[in-house]
Amino acid sequence: MGGRIVRPELSIVIPAYNEARRLPESFTRLHAYLSKKPFASEVIVVDDGSTDSTSAVVKAWAARWSAVRLVAGPHRGKGGAVRAGVLAARGEWIALADADFSMPVEEFDHLRDAKLGAFDISIASREAPGSHRFGEPFYRHLMGRAFNALVQLLALPGIEDSQCGFKVMRRDVALDLCLHQTIQGWGFDIELLSIARQRGYRICESPITWYYMAGSRVRPIRDAVTMARDLLRVRYNLLKHRYERRLVALPTASDLGHPTDDPDAEDTAEAHDAENEAEDQADVADVADVAAGGAGALTTFELRDGRSPKRE
Repeated sequence: MGGRIVRPELSIVIPAYNEARRLPESFTRLHAYLSKKPFASEVIVVDDGSTDSTSAVVKAWAARWSAVRLVAGPHRGKGGAVRAGVLAARGEWIALADADFSMPVEEFDHLRDAKLGAFDISIASREAPGSHRFGEPFYRHLMGRAFNALVQLLALPGIEDSQCGFKVMRRDVALDLCLHQTIQGWGFDIELLSIARQRGYRICESPITWYYMAGSRVRPIRDAVTMARDLLRVRYNLLKHRYERRLVALPTASDLGHPTDDPDAEDTAEAHDAENEAEDQADVADVADVAAGGAGALTTFELRDGRSPKRE
């Protein structure tokens, strides 16, 4: 009789809105990459109320690749989809990724290298020394740099690229950030990193190779206005220190259930597995409520005071 089920070491969360066309290639690349790794992993795709066959594509892949999980919900925006995916993730490390994988999937190796150093969050950067970007129209790059100047002025000094969609962080950090998150749209990246800064987490910018992909969901003019509004909202919250209070106690890697060599535990392994499965099912409802901004899921966790995040 074996020990308890090993939870994934890595969860990759992919927010998806009408991505049925691009997901198959991304799944193919992910499968080739993860199948060579010596650790367990999962791929969580959050269908953000798509009107195309995004969910059907994910279900088809899940039928032949057990690591794939679908989280479906109404359209909230990229930030809301990321939040739902993080709260559903079970890995010790949680990675965020865009559905088009404009970053080669192998770059995750470099992002995860930060876990060996003194960092809590590793973010992909198209501007850090050693990075390379290909095919991006000049006007989009110019707009991005102008917006980043505002971001650095008002919220994140020293962060050269807050908007790249690829990030890796410890599970407890990811949950802490998402449970403080208030922005559901494109500006969520700025808020997550601002929360991290205000709460004392350490951020590393890792240079990547990045390719511009046609068909981006970002609408340069309309979304720029929305993100500017979100930036001002984050600035206000920072000035009011609204991100400093710890809302809930969070599960850490020690809570994830690793194999045990204790012979006395073997007789209860199946009971533990059944209990884990029941808890996972119960968590689905709680996660959905939290992702929607509700308070019901907070009863799942122990309320906690406003002390600074615990350091390991």
